[in-house]
Amino acid sequence: MVSESGAHILVFPYPAQGHMIPLLNFTHHLATRGLTITILVTPKNLPYLTPLLSTHPTITPLVLPFPAHPSIPSGVENTVELPAGGFRAMMHALRDLHYPVLQWFRNHPLPPVAMISDMFLGWTHHLACQLSIRRYVFFPSGAFAISFVHCLWRDMPQRQNATDGNETMAFPEIPNSPVYPWWQLSPLYRSYVKGDPDSEFMRDSQQCNLASYGAVFNTFSGLEQVYLAYLMKELGHDRVWSAGPLLPPDYIESDSVMATEINSWLDTCPDHTVVYVCFGSQAVLTNKQMEELALGLEKSGAKFILSVKGATKGHVEVEGDNYGAIPSGFEDRVAGRGLVIKGWAPQVQILNHRAVCAFLTHCGWNSTLESIMAGIPMLAWPMSADQFLNATLLVDQLDMAIRVCEGAESVLDSDDLAWFLEETRGEKWRGRKGRAMALRKAALDAICEGGSSFKDLDGFVKHLSENNF
Repeated sequence: MVSESGAHILVFPYPAQGHMIPLLNFTHHLATRGLTITILVTPKNLPYLTPLLSTHPTITPLVLPFPAHPSIPSGVENTVELPAGGFRAMMHALRDLHYPVLQWFRNHPLPPVAMISDMFLGWTHHLACQLSIRRYVFFPSGAFAISFVHCLWRDMPQRQNATDGNETMAFPEIPNSPVYPWWQLSPLYRSYVKGDPDSEFMRDSQQCNLASYGAVFNTFSGLEQVYLAYLMKELGHDRVWSAGPLLPPDYIESDSVMATEINSWLDTCPDHTVVYVCFGSQAVLTNKQMEELALGLEKSGAKFILSVKGATKGHVEVEGDNYGAIPSGFEDRVAGRGLVIKGWAPQVQILNHRAVCAFLTHCGWNSTLESIMAGIPMLAWPMSADQFLNATLLVDQLDMAIRVCEGAESVLDSDDLAWFLEETRGEKWRGRKGRAMALRKAALDAICEGGSSFKDLDGFVKHLSENNF
């Protein structure tokens, strides 16, 4: 399990919580197996490394100034503070770190022998080539979703009717592939304009991911083996490792006052009666969406925990006060049977409590894996990016979720929500619970010693230690 070489690896996360956290969890496993690691971050993202740095003396931060970008407000260095469209600007800003990293590398007495960087940092493949080292792309998304990303940027499909957002696109090469309307495809792809420098940068970044020496996925073979096999065939090699679910190590589990209070409240609830509602670190609901959501929770009579994100600095600058407002008096009216959390929530802890029966989620991949690991079936409201693809996997292929709404601007009617919440008490939901528990066992088996993900982690470290140098 331990590397004999202690090989020096450069890890470069993309500064979005859904991307950064799983790569840092992966880094923990690499450090545990004996690798020496440098993690590249900008100043305001350094606090994310605190648990790792305090636990692993073989991990060192490389802190470089954040490159200014006209579309990113001053002082912002993580997409958690930006609207969804901020991902594109962040990708462009970070490519200006190419030269500073190059200089650091050339001045280092024992520079890294390999680089692991996020899928949104495709340009680092060119940097790795310039440094004569190998780059491994880290995919925080699932293999099913990345199969579509690969096909999009390889085939560059176009609409027959440029004004019809509902025109469908088929992907017959991908196993079990359904058909998707244009508006549900990757927003980065849909924004592509041939010849536009920014668009061509995006396309090149995706092609760099495919050209990288190897790929690591936050998934496990028991969940996505057919899609991992498809990608290996497409890439033309087997340097693909599935290391997930990459959940937080025990030492960074929350012991905050808020987490303790939430747990105490859940302890007062009967088993399998609480619905957890959260839309991830990026999504901010419109005020209209929030109104209907709150009203539906009231009408349902269900016990619930609602985690909401307020408007970011980017939202306020663009949209004013049209986002993130909790309806007046809502918290008082649901006192006793509902908790409202503003901002971060101890999601892993909540999902694993015996009182929780369902998770109303945006189907982000980290939330999906955390729900699977807890054996909790889901109410799916995909909003953007890979979430529509994840919902397909959960609803149509695994039958451990039901689709309740689709789209970042769609409004889930309060009566519909109340009906869906009633469904979580029925016989069909108990069937989904059984399937979720079976998948939970498969996930636990994968990460235990001797499991598929455990073996892939060991195999990846062995590969880095023996083949790269």
